[in-house]
Amino acid sequence: MLDNLFTPTHLLIILAIALLVFGPKKLPDLGKGLGEGLRGFKEGIKGGNDAAKTDATATKTDAAPTQPTPLAK
Repeated sequence: MLDNLFTPTHLLIILAIALLVFGPKKLPDLGKGLGEGLRGFKEGIKGGNDAAKTDATATKTDAAPTQPTPLAK
C-alpha cells in the first residue's frame, strides 16, 4: 500500500498542493526552515551519542571495583 507513495507523480501533486496553500514566496522559507531543523536534529542525535559514549567510558574507568557486603544472619 505504501510502496508507491513516493512516486514522482505523487510528489508533484504534493508540491502543487503545498504551492497553493503556502504560496510561491513562503514555500522556499518553509523548505529552508525544514532543512535547518533536520540538520540540527541530526547533529543533536550525533552529539548525544558521542556524549553518552564519553559518559559511559568515564563511568567505567572511574568506578573502582567493590567487594560485596556479606548478608547479615
